[in-house]
Amino acid sequence: MIKYSQVVILFLLTLIIIGVVGCGYKPSSKYAREVLGNRVSTSVVISQTDPENSVIIKDAVDKAVIEIFHSSLVQRRYSNTHLILRMSIPSYTPVQYDTNGFIIGYRARITLRITRESKDIKKNYTAVGTYDFPVLPNSILTEQERFDAIKFSSFKAISAFVAQVSAEGSQVK
Repeated sequence: MIKYSQVVILFLLTLIIIGVVGCGYKPSSKYAREVLGNRVSTSVVISQTDPENSVIIKDAVDKAVIEIFHSSLVQRRYSNTHLILRMSIPSYTPVQYDTNGFIIGYRARITLRITRESKDIKKNYTAVGTYDFPVLPNSILTEQERFDAIKFSSFKAISAFVAQVSAEGSQVK
């Protein structure tokens, strides 16, 4: 025999399922894929002042294409879309001081300029990423701290680009 509470729970569960299925929800990667296509190629303009960090950007973008956009990385001649990335010179701004006035926290800021080239369209995007990190009082930024700050802020900039492309794809009907 079915109890009244079981019927109510079943009814509410059914309403929730119908609501989620019927609302037309699509993941943002689907919208981004509509803009970029299924086959994407990437290239990074190597910075003369920071060539080693250009490799970080290239790897992060390639990872985003595969994991977030769910697209295939291909050579440029086989791609629907080609992404060209240019990285600004990283900036480091003090954001936290100790009681003696020494800097104990920095914010790294990266600006990516991304050009999306498809057969009919060439569009430019700007994405900014920041990363806050601590340092020891009265110390100099180490190469590893700088490297990590650039890596994490560039990941955030790529996430901002993903959001821009997804928003663009959601408006295309």
